[in-house]
Amino acid sequence: MSTKSEISNLPVLSGEGGLSLYLAQIKKFPMLDAEEEYLLAKNWKEKGNLKAAHKLVTSHLRLVAKIAMGYKGYGLPVNELISEGNIGLMQAVKKFDPDKGFRLATYAMWWIKAGIQEYVLRSWSLVKMGTTAAQKKLFFNLKKLKKQIAPKEEGDLKKEQVNEISRRLGVKSDEVVSMNRRMMGQEKSLNDPIKSDEKGEWQDWIVDDSLDQELYVSQKQELDEKKDLLNDAIKILNDREKKIIEERKLSENPKTLDELSKKYKISRERIRQIETKAFEKLQKAMLNSTQSKNLLPAK
Repeated sequence: MSTKSEISNLPVLSGEGGLSLYLAQIKKFPMLDAEEEYLLAKNWKEKGNLKAAHKLVTSHLRLVAKIAMGYKGYGLPVNELISEGNIGLMQAVKKFDPDKGFRLATYAMWWIKAGIQEYVLRSWSLVKMGTTAAQKKLFFNLKKLKKQIAPKEEGDLKKEQVNEISRRLGVKSDEVVSMNRRMMGQEKSLNDPIKSDEKGEWQDWIVDDSLDQELYVSQKQELDEKKDLLNDAIKILNDREKKIIEERKLSENPKTLDELSKKYKISRERIRQIETKAFEKLQKAMLNSTQSKNLLPAK
């Protein structure tokens, strides 16, 4: 699927009416039930049917718009946020495997957010694309942590505040100080014009206070971190539990209960019990690690 050719067939967010017109247009595309989505995805994956791919994309444009709204607080044009999200959606459709057992929306959310996040990083020019995951995490989580640790702090952070943020995010103290100063310098007055030749002010792009923009943007980092958590958590399993989980849940070609029953010379029910127990142990270990590393989103 060509990204450019698909974009040309999608509603465009521009001109008079702007966002309201675009949202009205994308609402006309029908949502898909699970069976219809599966058949369309199979048709696209196996036969390269572009009409099927187009239906998969258009039925999820509302999801992109909803996610993109969570990033308005970074002072970027909504049309660009949505455009980047739509590109991420199309990448997701291109790579989506309906036989994995989950819905397209679940799979596409990561691609949509990743696309928008990279655009935010490029636009702010605070973090180069080659920087470490820890530095990107600092960029997207500094505002949120400042609200928790130093809600009334306008200038430089105090030493103990810097140390706490450094500890939570796993970065150096001087990186926290530097990023804080750069972000303060990047902040614009809400009454500054967006561009010298355009009407509108930065405050027009700010999301309602009830939305936590940093939470939306930081979810990509949290997904990456949870992959690492899984790799650590799986070490608590014994050899048989680990092999069964890997062969049942983590393999590209998962084994059936019958296949594992023959391999380990135990009943199908016993395999299922071992799998269930191992999965519960993994969940508990990952939850404990998540809490200890402060990876759960703030409530």
